[in-house]
Amino acid sequence: MWENVTRRLEGSLVVLEPLEPGHEQDLFQAAQDPRIWQYLPFETGETFNPAETKAAFGSWFEAALTASEKGSEAAFATLDAESGQPIGSTRYLALRPAHRGLEIGWTWLTPSAWRTGANVEAKLLMLEHAFGSLGCVRVEFKTDARNERSRAALAALPARFEGIFRKHMIVRGDRYRDSAYYSILDEEWPEVRANLRRRLAA
Repeated sequence: MWENVTRRLEGSLVVLEPLEPGHEQDLFQAAQDPRIWQYLPFETGETFNPAETKAAFGSWFEAALTASEKGSEAAFATLDAESGQPIGSTRYLALRPAHRGLEIGWTWLTPSAWRTGANVEAKLLMLEHAFGSLGCVRVEFKTDARNERSRAALAALPARFEGIFRKHMIVRGDRYRDSAYYSILDEEWPEVRANLRRRLAA
């Protein structure tokens, strides 16, 4: 069952396609706005913004591919369903098949796709796959505690806020990040699914 974690997930607004080398150039273009990376914990020796240079983005992209190939993560390119153009990326993280749980994270969209329903449908597709095909009993999310836009989106799923992990990560070289954790359990999934479908229909 878990051998099929990464597979093509199709919606009416977006398609989630397993990340592959051919996505790199288009995703680099989609990732140019620095607002995308404000709260994501990316850094190399040269930059905190992977889209600042092709070399930095290549490091981010290669890490995503490698993690998928090893089976520790499952990375997707988020495509506009109509044009097929890459508009962002997302991943399954912290895969725990023995405990039937995983995390959804590393999610970003180019700003022109914000507030279009793209993120709502992407979450619906990933949650349907997780709770349906993979048989998960828990899906979790974490974000920088200061990231109000991300936290509002998680609350609107609705995912349950579980608390703040203080000094959870070191980012930007020497700054500590507090992480806000959220989760959805299998018994909560029908309500979440109905809410996401209502939002898309609206």
